[in-house]
Amino acid sequence: MIVRTPEELDGLKRAGALVAETIRRMRDAVAPGVTTAELDLVAARCFHEHGAESGPMETYSFPGSTCISVNDEVVHGIPGGRKLQEGDLVTLDVTPSLHGFFADAAVTVGVGEISEEAQRLLDVADQCLEAALAAAVAGTPVRTIGATVQATAAMHGAKPFAELCGHGIGRQLHEEPDVPNVDMPALTTPLAEGLVLAIEPMLTFGAPALVERDDEWTIATADGALSVHVEHTVVIQNGAPIVLTA
Repeated sequence: MIVRTPEELDGLKRAGALVAETIRRMRDAVAPGVTTAELDLVAARCFHEHGAESGPMETYSFPGSTCISVNDEVVHGIPGGRKLQEGDLVTLDVTPSLHGFFADAAVTVGVGEISEEAQRLLDVADQCLEAALAAAVAGTPVRTIGATVQATAAMHGAKPFAELCGHGIGRQLHEEPDVPNVDMPALTTPLAEGLVLAIEPMLTFGAPALVERDDEWTIATADGALSVHVEHTVVIQNGAPIVLTA
């Protein structure tokens, strides 16, 4: 989506604010013994209060209001009876549909006391997202975002997953263009002013190979290594992007 009117920007900002509020409520509920289904219910109630729908549920019939992935699960984890344990990493991936606009963000949260390695991976992911946002300037080739994530991760011994991308968003959950987390030299198309993107580094200290679980939704690391996923939805400008989901 290209933002062309103040009304469109306002609609996106409202969707982004709902994402931020939902993630805040879910984070507050994260604790040992809490199930992923209970966290998902927090999101569902927040959506209902604001007259929103779940984007993944509406678009893909996903079996949950949000995607909740734990430890080696990278994306698309299905909420259920799994109880969080001390030391887990849990990713809260939230995408509501609000009055015709979509916004998408994710954060990975430590459950209680976490290992030094897990904390380091969280820190690296935050640095990758910050660097990617700084690189997302109108006129810059799309490839720059992935190249920035890959280079920042490599500085700290982390690896992004080449198969998993960010994406355009706005009027639909997934729009063009794909936004890889690695350098793709062929992606020379410049970022347009007003383009709405979900930028989402996904990293591991293990091997960047993936497997699909038997539920046909959850994507996990092939070697069982921890993973982290962070994401914001932004509007591209000639300068710093507008972060809608902060």
